[in-house]
Amino acid sequence: MPIFTPTLVGRLLKLAPRDAPAPLRYLGAALLIAIAAGIRLSLGIDSLPYLLFIPFIMTAAFWFGLGPGVFATLFAVLLAETLFVKAPAYFALFSERWVSHALFVFVNVVMAVVCAAQRRSLESLYRFAGSLDEQVTLRTRQRDLIWQASPDLLCTASPEGRLLDLNPAWTATLGWTAEELRREPFLAFIHVEDRERTEVAVNRLLAGEPMFGFENRYRHRVGGYRWFSWNAVLQDGLIYATVREVTAIREQQQALQQAEEQLRQSQKMEAVGQLTGGIAHDFNNLLTGVIGSLDMLSLRLDQGRFTDLQRYASSAKGAAERAAALTQRLLAFSRRQALAPTATGTNDLVLGMEELIRRSVGSHIQIHTELAEDLHLTLCDPHQLENALLNLCINARDAMPDGGMLRIVTANRRLNDAQATALELPVGDYVTLAVLDTGSGMPPEVLARAFDPFFTTKPVGMGTGLGLSMIYGFAKQSGGLAQLASVPDVGTTVTLYLPRLVAAPVEPVESPPPAPPHRAPDLTVLVVDDEPMVRMLVDEALREHHIQTLEATDAATALRVLESTTPLDLLIADVGLPGGLSGCQLATLARARRPALEILLITGYAETHLPGESAALTGVEVLTKPFTLERLLAQIDLLLSRRGNRPPR
Repeated sequence: MPIFTPTLVGRLLKLAPRDAPAPLRYLGAALLIAIAAGIRLSLGIDSLPYLLFIPFIMTAAFWFGLGPGVFATLFAVLLAETLFVKAPAYFALFSERWVSHALFVFVNVVMAVVCAAQRRSLESLYRFAGSLDEQVTLRTRQRDLIWQASPDLLCTASPEGRLLDLNPAWTATLGWTAEELRREPFLAFIHVEDRERTEVAVNRLLAGEPMFGFENRYRHRVGGYRWFSWNAVLQDGLIYATVREVTAIREQQQALQQAEEQLRQSQKMEAVGQLTGGIAHDFNNLLTGVIGSLDMLSLRLDQGRFTDLQRYASSAKGAAERAAALTQRLLAFSRRQALAPTATGTNDLVLGMEELIRRSVGSHIQIHTELAEDLHLTLCDPHQLENALLNLCINARDAMPDGGMLRIVTANRRLNDAQATALELPVGDYVTLAVLDTGSGMPPEVLARAFDPFFTTKPVGMGTGLGLSMIYGFAKQSGGLAQLASVPDVGTTVTLYLPRLVAAPVEPVESPPPAPPHRAPDLTVLVVDDEPMVRMLVDEALREHHIQTLEATDAATALRVLESTTPLDLLIADVGLPGGLSGCQLATLARARRPALEILLITGYAETHLPGESAALTGVEVLTKPFTLERLLAQIDLLLSRRGNRPPR
């Protein structure tokens, strides 16, 4: 409804506009004074010559402006002197008659000024009111158009949960009419899984907390649900809300997540394929050396030529040892290698390796070490850290065939919440070891795959592609991170983050060298392994040292021996056994039946990742494959030496 209604004054202002031509305005003023004089004459009063002139002078000033108002005043004096005073027309400055005229002129001129100013004020107010009325009308029309045309759902709702005012987008989106939506509480249209958290959000809104981006599902008239995103505030006891349908966005997000998952799965399968292909390639090379050496060994035995047997045996053993080293590198990549973490001073480690690094990279590369003062200790395997540092320096050397600068930098680093989140590490103190070179650098596509196993840009035969992946696995297994940054033709930086060791290191206690083993002549060992070759080799090695053996192919067979009265001194079991019971579970059952029995587990897994481990196996030793017979016998001697004065077996 317009806030200003034109009044009589407004209409009169329109009848006598101030921008009318001057002659017309002066003529109008003269007519008003003439009308006043005519009325005055009709009254027949001889006194009060200015009677009725004052209202008409004010009207003339108000209607026609200040100039016509002054003109009307002078014209009124002339008519009053002529028609009503009726005295001789002479002028005396201080006569009572002319003083009266002068006062009349002065007062009426002042009133004319006031009336003209009042006219201006009323005109300004009228114009402002008219403009405001137009603006309100325009804004109301715009608001109505937005309300009608908006694709977003606009509404007001009561605190009790009923929709009050709804724009047409509600019907267009949900199919329900506005009356149907008002009839039921809006919770009746919400998906049952979203009602509880919607009630929580409404309660927070009623407590005065604005709601932004809250999403829930509304039931469509023909079935199914639509996702809505709500922005709402509480004002003057009503809820004002704008709602946007985000069903399509939700579906796109879901499709994007599925596509990302498929991409990750594809990348995972590609990595597995690359890994298995690389393993097959390297192991085929190693197995060729083993099989070829054994074939030549067998041929020489058939020929009765015994002079070259040791050379072929050494070749086969060397190939097998290289295969063992390859499996260790794979375990490092998978973060399942057996580590021996100790308190490590990174500065001392770098200084101790400096000469080796200089010999390894050559004289054409300058080496600068920048070691932080008061560097924290870190808990890691120092031998693996040495290998990682040497590998990084050799990679830097290969990236600088024409020479350059190699920098080794250590530092203490404190990661705050944002930094730790970006690096996917816990918040805290870290020791960083960085290797920087001024070499060829890596393009983005190479940088993205640098930590992938068996990925290498070196020529065939110049690298296995496991160096950086091994370093990455070692850093992750140590509780840290390996970070890589590189710019083509500028250089590469590899930074290892290793957690700070807070506890003070314990000084190692030197123990006397172990005495030579004294094995009893009647020792009996139960060997449990599903691999016949392993059982045969262990059996032969033990018999060579006058140790009796019993063999079992699975845990069930071994349990029958354990439950019998057969005397046993030691159980050697593979971790991965067929039949449903693992070596760890067999060890638990054996310890329950024979508490004094020594147990040795052999496994191809890392010592700290034994599959099927069901309980803490205290006092059980683990020997990782592959192992030499010397290591096996040394481990057996260690276990048997712990028997002491235990009860009879």
